[in-house]
Amino acid sequence: LMKSPLQVHISLAGANHMRISWVVNDKHSPSMVEYGTSPGHYTSTSQGESTSYSYLLYSSGKIHNAVIGPLEDDKTYYYRCSGQGPEFQLKTPPSKFPITFSVAGDLGQTGWTKTTLDHIDQCVYDIHLLPGDLSYADYIQRRWDTFGQLIQPLASSRPWMVTQGNHEKEGIPLLEDKFKSYNSRWKMPYQESGSVSNLYYSFEVAGAHLIMLGSYTDYDEKSEQFAWLKSDLAKVDRRKTPWLLVLFHVPWYNSNEAHQGEGDAMKAAMEPLLYGAGVDVVFAGHVHAYERAVRVYNGDPNPCGPVHVTIGDGGNREGLASQFKATQPKWSAFREASFGHGEFSIVNETHAFWSWHRNDDDEPVMSDQVWISSLSSAAGSSDCAAKKK
Repeated sequence: LMKSPLQVHISLAGANHMRISWVVNDKHSPSMVEYGTSPGHYTSTSQGESTSYSYLLYSSGKIHNAVIGPLEDDKTYYYRCSGQGPEFQLKTPPSKFPITFSVAGDLGQTGWTKTTLDHIDQCVYDIHLLPGDLSYADYIQRRWDTFGQLIQPLASSRPWMVTQGNHEKEGIPLLEDKFKSYNSRWKMPYQESGSVSNLYYSFEVAGAHLIMLGSYTDYDEKSEQFAWLKSDLAKVDRRKTPWLLVLFHVPWYNSNEAHQGEGDAMKAAMEPLLYGAGVDVVFAGHVHAYERAVRVYNGDPNPCGPVHVTIGDGGNREGLASQFKATQPKWSAFREASFGHGEFSIVNETHAFWSWHRNDDDEPVMSDQVWISSLSSAAGSSDCAAKKK
């Protein structure tokens, strides 16, 4: 049995802290991370905890999580897991703009996925955002392990912030809980953000507040998620975090034939909250194609609504959703069925640059690009203050 740490990935865990997650097939391995700012020289040690799960006939390795910090911003750290195996290095995000997010959902683990990851690897970014559908294990648990290995080169060096999609839902009535594997392997900072569920949480980085919502847990007005979202939005200070971004799996604005209308119930419940809070951008996945909307609210272009982007084109085995509706809606600015990834670069308090890169082209080639001004900026907020009255 391999005793070396496998499937290493990192995620943000509250201000100036990082959660390191890994799996070891040896049940005696310690939940310990050693780290420091120069290679092979570890000045700090952090003790974490471990879990494991069984699913029908499958038993996972020992899944470790350890939080390290406080860490300095925009700095490279070297670390080792369980006191053995290879050394990894990570870079912490900056504390102020500019900051760049890579974005791709519905990844899976195909040749297309590999190309998407290679493209993301060529881009200079601080954090990867994944709006659901990670491994496409679909009940075959060892596929979670192969996915963890596939993404390790990227996910061990930059934080991956994820939310659940339908392919994480592996419930078997009376036998297996539906998010058992996902929750065991991908612990996100939900406790740090006052949420009671790993399926929705928020985090702040540089001058951005990001909210990750669950399309597959209750979201109606009586739900815990709705109450949490409302209170989380109320805490946002736009002077401190002028950018407000939201991610979830099932798009609310979608002119593809695939998954038509599936986001309607969640949209009906939560869209007014996001609009009222002045959310800048919403990223979704689920539809295996790319689509960017203009600022939109309640089905119509609206300068005070969020820009909605569907980016479920990471490369899974189900292929592309190539049928768009014949008539492109007024709110839809650009749509194309190709595999790729996006890059969201927040340049300063007022401006961000969004670009979409197809796998068919070289990474520097942008197939779609747009400048976005934040709603908290003078131009954005004065327009909207007038409109909302």
